[in-house]
Amino acid sequence: MKEKILIVEDEKDIIKMLEYNLKKEGFKVIAARDGEDALDLALREYPDLILLDLMLPGIDGLEVCRTLRKDTKTAPIPIIMLTAKSQESDKVVGLELGADDYITKPFSPRELIARIKAVLRRAAEKEKTPEIFQSGGLRIDFARISVSVKDKPVELTAKEFELLKTLLKAKGRVLSRDYLLDSIWGYDHAMEIQTRTVDVHVRTLRKKLRSLAEMIVTVKNYGYRLETGEE
Repeated sequence: MKEKILIVEDEKDIIKMLEYNLKKEGFKVIAARDGEDALDLALREYPDLILLDLMLPGIDGLEVCRTLRKDTKTAPIPIIMLTAKSQESDKVVGLELGADDYITKPFSPRELIARIKAVLRRAAEKEKTPEIFQSGGLRIDFARISVSVKDKPVELTAKEFELLKTLLKAKGRVLSRDYLLDSIWGYDHAMEIQTRTVDVHVRTLRKKLRSLAEMIVTVKNYGYRLETGEE
């Protein structure tokens, strides 16, 4: 079965180029030229991956990403952002909203195809998790993408939720920062900001878990593990 990719881009020439290269690789392609159509197609077609331009008429790409990640039906769909913006801060905002990767225009079609395959591979390799996990006052509903601590709801960003989920799936094993970067953010490990990103997310996650913050254990000079008492 062909994997379906939704292109969200307002420039016709770029859509044609992407369609040509993606179809040549065996993907099924659908396209939207603005944010509103993108949200509609994502819900109706449920693509396997979304290529999302940031500079769109009407609803911009960041808002499209935010909306997709808030809806439980579309939250699991991998998103690769395509944009002319090259500033590091733009990349961080996009990734923290829940994008799986970020490519700056102009880009090589070969690089894009490689990135798409890598993101799809990571999505396919994710282990199945139980619908609900509950231990020591922590309750995670994976189907609803919700977390509560001692029956009080906790609002997490998409990346914070993925971080908690990844630590839980490790069943007490220590996960390095590099492993967390690759499985959750998926970027190369060249920039110093990447390591800081993991540490910042762990800090904010601990604050939100309140009395259960100590469940996330720091392993000096390596990474983190989650203690649930069930390992």
